Amino acid sequence: MTDRYCVIGNPIAHSKSPRIHAQYAAELGEDLQYEQCLAPVDGFAATVARLIGEGYKGANVTVPFKLEAARLATRLTPRAQAAGAVNTLVFDGGEIVGDNTDGVGLVADIVRNAGVSLDGKRVLLLGAGGAARGALLPLLDAGPRQIVIANRTLATAEALVAEFADHAARLAVSGFADVDGPFDVIINATSASLDAAVPPVPATVFGPDTLALDMMYGNKPTVFMDFAAGHGATVRDGLGMLVEQAAEAFALWRGKRPGTAHVLASMRQSQ
Repeated sequence: MTDRYCVIGNPIAHSKSPRIHAQYAAELGEDLQYEQCLAPVDGFAATVARLIGEGYKGANVTVPFKLEAARLATRLTPRAQAAGAVNTLVFDGGEIVGDNTDGVGLVADIVRNAGVSLDGKRVLLLGAGGAARGALLPLLDAGPRQIVIANRTLATAEALVAEFADHAARLAVSGFADVDGPFDVIINATSASLDAAVPPVPATVFGPDTLALDMMYGNKPTVFMDFAAGHGATVRDGLGMLVEQAAEAFALWRGKRPGTAHVLASMRQSQ
């Protein structure tokens, strides 16, 4: 019998995940079906219960349900606990295991696809919300010398750092305007690009060897990418992160890790 998976969200029609997972399944010869699942805004738990009842093996979770998925899970992985949010569910013998593959997908895209090591580097993480929280532990595990978390509200960044007290020696906080650059890697984890805005950081954060990555993606560069490129940085959007986090979820479900290069190339071509 074909195993079934889906991505749960609201809205969900725009999701690229079914196409990505179909390519992974074809590559590895896995018999599975992956689809979109539109859940009512107030009906996430009921939707998950229905999926389990229908024999689904797992699901991805996207906005606005990642926090609710963490509360619903019967067990959280360490990286889901650190993120405080879940984007991948595994339905296993009555247990709902919650994981978060966003951060590890981000790191994989930077290291593997962009070819930029994070070991010993100075990293600027823009934003202190859910996206930044999900990225922080995998970024720390990659061995940077320092991660500076810059946020409009300094207290929010300080609260995030306080949750990672074991890594305090490598973490610092700053307001946007006070960031002291340059940095080797800059990650825009704010939602500013959705509003065609740029976090108000000084241009001095960028150097000629800086990789500037926006977690957002679209059919043209974000305003943050244009800003960074205009000050000499190499720029990258979040499509590679999407492809890599999907590969991590696929490996959790199937025990096999798909290759990502051809899938990313295919997605880029169709942007």
